Amino acid sequence: MISQRASSINPSLTLGVTATAKKMRQEGKDVVSFGAGEPDFPTPPNIKDAAIRAINEDFTYYTPTAGIEPLRKAIADKLRNFNHISYEPEQVIVSCGGKHSLYNIMQVLLDPKDEVLLNTPYWVSYLEQIRLAGAIPKLVSKINEKIDFDNMRKQVTNKTKFLILNSPANPDGTVSDENELKYLTDFALEHDLWIVSDEVYECFVYNGIKQLSIASLNDEIMEKTVISNSFSKTYSMTGWRIGYTAGSKDVITSIKRLQDHMTSNPTSIAQMAALEALKGPQDSIKKMIEAFDKRRMVMVTRLNEMKGIDCKIPKGAFYAFPEIKNTGLTSMKFAERLLNEENTAVIPGVAFGKDDNIRLSYATSMQEIEKGMNRIEQFCDKL
Repeated sequence: MISQRASSINPSLTLGVTATAKKMRQEGKDVVSFGAGEPDFPTPPNIKDAAIRAINEDFTYYTPTAGIEPLRKAIADKLRNFNHISYEPEQVIVSCGGKHSLYNIMQVLLDPKDEVLLNTPYWVSYLEQIRLAGAIPKLVSKINEKIDFDNMRKQVTNKTKFLILNSPANPDGTVSDENELKYLTDFALEHDLWIVSDEVYECFVYNGIKQLSIASLNDEIMEKTVISNSFSKTYSMTGWRIGYTAGSKDVITSIKRLQDHMTSNPTSIAQMAALEALKGPQDSIKKMIEAFDKRRMVMVTRLNEMKGIDCKIPKGAFYAFPEIKNTGLTSMKFAERLLNEENTAVIPGVAFGKDDNIRLSYATSMQEIEKGMNRIEQFCDKL
């Protein structure tokens, strides 16, 4: 029989909607999908070439569980130069994607009945990963796109272990400014909490907004922070499954022991590609940001012209998270009807803990955005 643990896992609505849209396309339907959380740009050629070289040079065997030394050093250099945090290579472990990194962190830091502070809206997998560790998510609302610290204080107990920070955030595109991060630092230190900082969207910020890593604020909070990141978004490498974790040596050592018995090393070929991603040209990132910025404004402008929809301008990541409560539909019903009636896929906000919203990715072509916006407008006009 299937274990209670496995039976309790809720399916990922984001992956489910994306899979449904792909299936409909295979059936010959003209589907516009705003579901996928991945850039529509190809992996840069220099990164692909590095992987091909690795294969041709027979770099196809096991590596150390934590990743090859040159890659761990390159990640530490990146953290020092870009994020202004001083980690040694021994404080870095390479994982099979950002999701794997986060799962490792949850398993290493959490005991059954521990509690985790989680802001709503949240990325879907945080909730399930917390529960898989036997811990309890304590949901904290946002007010005007800011963390509600009064509510957070009410949620803290002697069982609270850490809080999750995701900035820029999936799904709502919020970005924590320096003042909010300083307040969060004081809060965490006051209550002796760890901070798990998911920084996978760190490069995707707009209008000159500065993205800060909370671990860069001072040495004290750095010691209490574990960073999770990935090459998936920044370098358009979602299918390569390569990410990393950075933190104190005891945390990284514990993650290595766990990973020894789960995946061992990440794919050797993907590690060489990731090394080239960090060492090679970075101009592809700027091109993506410029394209996403234009798409962002087109999508948000169009959404705000539609009946029953209100959409704030996202400051980061590549998602719009409009409120749809004035349409009179739940997010699930809105998404189901939109897909069935207009062949357009969006993610229901209930997946992120906000049933009044839907999520749309603008990591797709401008042509698809225009087509999809026309369909959503037509759908809303019929309601």
